[in-house]
Amino acid sequence: MVVAGDFKNGITFDMEGQVFQVVEFQHVKPGKGAAFVRTKIKNVITGSVIERTFSPTDKFENAYIERKDMQYSYDDGDLYHFLDTETWEETLVSHDKVDDNFKFVKEEMMCKIVSYKGNIFSVEPPTFVELEVTDTDPGFAGNTATNTLKPATLETGAEIKVPLFINVGDVLKIDTRTGEYLSRA
Repeated sequence: MVVAGDFKNGITFDMEGQVFQVVEFQHVKPGKGAAFVRTKIKNVITGSVIERTFSPTDKFENAYIERKDMQYSYDDGDLYHFLDTETWEETLVSHDKVDDNFKFVKEEMMCKIVSYKGNIFSVEPPTFVELEVTDTDPGFAGNTATNTLKPATLETGAEIKVPLFINVGDVLKIDTRTGEYLSRA
């Protein structure tokens, strides 16, 4: 059990059959009236954030979110296939459970499968990936002084903006959270 008076950022709890994570909290003791806890909580499954106040004595069940490393195998058009490298069991994940940043994942990369009570609700790709550029306009010597960017297509099909000196065949380090080019690998 977790008590609202003990809330900290990152704590997950079960409220009304939904799983929430504390994003922000503030203990408020007004001059008149009882103390309360003002929070911003995020529904872990849907991603929506709500503001809510609680009495410091409100109690909730702890919610344990499981994050398991699995290897991405392939996409059959309807489902993504992941392999548990310890037990060699295959896990299937529907397309609606993955975020837009999954476009940076290629086969055999390790991802985190996030679940609650056995129900998978999210797939977290690696934070940084190294991918080869398959298509972009040619770079020219001396194009390093400006912050001008050009589009480039990566080996997974994802498109990002890169500096002018990047050429086809270059391997780039990408931040999957923002989709930004970081450096050449």
